[in-house]
Amino acid sequence: MRKSTGLAIPMTVIILYYGFWLALALFVQTRYPTIANYLPLGGISDLMSDSLDSLEPVYTSIGPSLLEPAGPIRLAIASFSAVILIIPVSWVYFMTSRSAKMDQAFIQTIVILPVVVTGIAMIVMNSIALAFSLAGIVAAVRFRFSLAIPSDAMYIFVSIGVGLGAGIGAVGIAMVISAAFVLTTLAIWRLEYGKSASGPFLRMMARRGTGDDDF
Repeated sequence: MRKSTGLAIPMTVIILYYGFWLALALFVQTRYPTIANYLPLGGISDLMSDSLDSLEPVYTSIGPSLLEPAGPIRLAIASFSAVILIIPVSWVYFMTSRSAKMDQAFIQTIVILPVVVTGIAMIVMNSIALAFSLAGIVAAVRFRFSLAIPSDAMYIFVSIGVGLGAGIGAVGIAMVISAAFVLTTLAIWRLEYGKSASGPFLRMMARRGTGDDDF
């Protein structure tokens, strides 16, 4: 990561960004109750309310909703929500990237991957059979890519997590994943955590004295 600088302005912009979309979602849900049927909200509670006694293909209330007339609208809103939540993650990549030149393909992957995962999650419809079929298709395609920096894998995992959250109708969980990653990454970057064991506490934890040389 690059050397950290002041975070007052970026943190303010990011917090206002999350606050705006959260306030907008709450306003729409409260002001227009009928639109709540189209919003990808409540997915976790719906999954927990279902009692499953077998390993047969599972179709919860979330799965069949994709086949309803409102399904495409729900999918479009979920995909749009995934993009909204992944944009701050791309900002963090811009701020903390070690490379002087940005990898445009990787940044585009970060932004687009949640949309793809959202669609896949809705297609699977919580069906074990479809999930195994999807795994077989992915194995057959043998899609692979390599990352120049191992830490970039975190952004891929976050993109997948945001996409899965939006895909199962749990945008609230996806927002927590996105915000927690963004704020934690910025805090670690600003504090330069792990760069050196210069403090007395870290030296005590590492069992190193002030005169010990690096090795």
